[in-house]
Amino acid sequence: MADQIKNPKTEVSKGMSLNEKDYLTSLLTSLKNMEKNYCIAMTEASCEELYQKHLETFLNISAMQREVYELMFLNGWYVLEKAESNKIQDKYQTLNQDLNDLKS
Repeated sequence: MADQIKNPKTEVSKGMSLNEKDYLTSLLTSLKNMEKNYCIAMTEASCEELYQKHLETFLNISAMQREVYELMFLNGWYVLEKAESNKIQDKYQTLNQDLNDLKS
């Protein structure tokens, strides 16, 4: 399909046992959740030293998350779909209106 950006899919075993794709999907989900939680922890840090520790950990987790995503994408297990231009324009207008509402 021309509206997708993807790589050839690496086939994995099917059935009840976990395969490489299952492990990476689980890891990617966990890393995404950890990233979100560290963002919150940084905003609630009680001192600069704690903030810096959280920031360092956040950056490491973010780098790991990107590596796992890229590995999944290279194996064809993560597919991106091209957004229709009218959907992009609609989203832009919505966000622009939200920004204008915040300014007023």
